[in-house]
Amino acid sequence: MSERAATWAPRVAGVALAAALVTVIVTTTPWHLIDLPKPDPTLDFTAAEIDRQNQFRHELLPWSTISWVLSVLVPLGIGFSPLGRRLYDVLKLRRWYLAVPVLVAALGLLVSVITLPTDAMAERVTRKYGLSTESWGLWLRDRGVNWLLSAIALTAVALGLIALSRRWRTWWWVPAAIAGSVLVLGVSFGYPVLVEPRFNEFTSMAPGPQRDQFMQLAAEDGVPVKDVLVADASKRTTTLNAYVSGFGSTRRLVVYDTLLKDVPPAQVRLVVAHELGHAAENDVLHGTLIGALGTAFAVVLLKLLLGAKLSDPRRTALLLALVVAGTTLAAPVQNLVSRKIEARADYHSLRLTDDPRTFIEMQHALAVANISGLEPSRWRYWMFANHPTPPERIAMGRAWAAQHGTVVPPLAKP
Repeated sequence: MSERAATWAPRVAGVALAAALVTVIVTTTPWHLIDLPKPDPTLDFTAAEIDRQNQFRHELLPWSTISWVLSVLVPLGIGFSPLGRRLYDVLKLRRWYLAVPVLVAALGLLVSVITLPTDAMAERVTRKYGLSTESWGLWLRDRGVNWLLSAIALTAVALGLIALSRRWRTWWWVPAAIAGSVLVLGVSFGYPVLVEPRFNEFTSMAPGPQRDQFMQLAAEDGVPVKDVLVADASKRTTTLNAYVSGFGSTRRLVVYDTLLKDVPPAQVRLVVAHELGHAAENDVLHGTLIGALGTAFAVVLLKLLLGAKLSDPRRTALLLALVVAGTTLAAPVQNLVSRKIEARADYHSLRLTDDPRTFIEMQHALAVANISGLEPSRWRYWMFANHPTPPERIAMGRAWAAQHGTVVPPLAKP
């Protein structure tokens, strides 16, 4: 093709993908479900519960924030400076396809080592407050597994992009965008069976009234659920949770063993109804498709930023820095969409169970047990909050009750 076409094609593709991404997000995100009263933690949380949450965050957030800042600044500092190329040269490996994996793994290990002290201090805080139950050996093992999995994923991305750009210096971005989108779909599909078992063991929920109730709830909701899996989360944490992952044949409904042990069955039923909401709306598949579209856009953006320079493996650190910058900048939008999706699952659970009182009690109980942030700062809310805050979720339950002629009095006030 002509040089003019090679110049304009990625620009046109970038605009088209950006427009498609914005259109899909805007048209498929449930922006408004119900009019909510202003969230007020003092209505449902006692002064002691609020003070404990504040104290926990006061002790935890300095360490976790430093770790996050370092995990962003270290790759950026290395990638956007000559240091990245110098580190590649230090390896002195003649084959670029051997040097790139070593550099990717080394940079990931460097970040992991640099953040180790602050992460350890954050872990000490979670232990102090009874949230963490894992041994230090298991904690280190989990960090090692995370580093290895991240290194494998980033190595595959770097090798694929560099190989394609070396093979097709002008049009490499076309097969790269397609391959990236397919990779996102594959990872999301295989995650429940390939990655999750590296951290937890899953067993089928024992036959009994509670399992029968979950299966009946799924049947009433029209959601095909073959089994309910129980994760041995208690070996690491006391937090309470459940989730849906995968899609198609790998979709699974998972509940923490801590949830079954420490929460009344009526409240667990509401948690399961929330997860069924995700399944009913195909939220995992929906998010995966948005991720695939976003990945294709990111590849085109790389083409516009780097062009044929990506074929130089000495720019591997720069590539990783751009990945970190992109994911950081995209976080507020991803979290905004996620909060709306989670709110829809809450709304679904209220419609399915028609039990706003238990819903509110459940949200209160989960927030207290997990010491969830009740009123995070604005920047933390946008950068890290992928779920509505507990007071926001309780406000939805109370709004649902009012809409259906029921009054749920405040839990913390007579």
